[in-house]
Amino acid sequence: MSRSAARRRHFPSQHTRSGRRYRWSRFSASGRGVTEDPVRLCLVASLAQPGGNATGTNFFATEVVAKRLRLLHDLVPKAVRIAVLINPANAANTEATLQEVREAVPSMGLQIQIFNAGTIAEIDAAFASLAHERPDALFVGGNAFFLDRRAQFATLTARNGIPATYAQSDFVSVGGLMRYGTDIADAFYQVGVYTGRILKGAKPADLPVLQSTKFVFAINLQTARALGIEVPPGVLAIADEVIE
Repeated sequence: MSRSAARRRHFPSQHTRSGRRYRWSRFSASGRGVTEDPVRLCLVASLAQPGGNATGTNFFATEVVAKRLRLLHDLVPKAVRIAVLINPANAANTEATLQEVREAVPSMGLQIQIFNAGTIAEIDAAFASLAHERPDALFVGGNAFFLDRRAQFATLTARNGIPATYAQSDFVSVGGLMRYGTDIADAFYQVGVYTGRILKGAKPADLPVLQSTKFVFAINLQTARALGIEVPPGVLAIADEVIE
């Protein structure tokens, strides 16, 4: 049974300047989406005043990496050796994620080891390597392919007895230990609001790029118990969603 906390806790990112990486939803005739800084890619003149024929929302796909690592360490305080699994096929997102990870770990006293997987077989191979290396925990990079393979991740992490953190709630729903990331439902609601305004005649150039302000921390207590993890009361208290 899933229990959502009565209160929704917001963890605003400190990284909202235009020089960061973005998951970008673009409002234009093509409806295309791209990743990375829309200002640097010349999609918009600035976040406050996009100009041209494009605007969108910043999902903070990579900017919450440090917070996710911190929450993993708070949940599993003895975890020092962290495996980081990324999909090299998604080069821009992978580069941004790894940079954020490498910037975050020194202050936490963590050690990282990078693993790559871009196919079903490579995920299996990565977990075979994890079984040999025996890291204390696993950080799974945000990736659409990984999300599609969430059941595989749940099976392999349970089989190997490794605590893992993810970016999307769907992982936790199928047995993942924890997730922290943008409240996707709220972000897409804002996308819908902007779409409606544009269809009613608003100009994208006049609509500032939206910044996500709602983030979700979810824990699967059943998985925690199976892994022998006693969730600290302070960590449980700040969880937005808890799966019993």
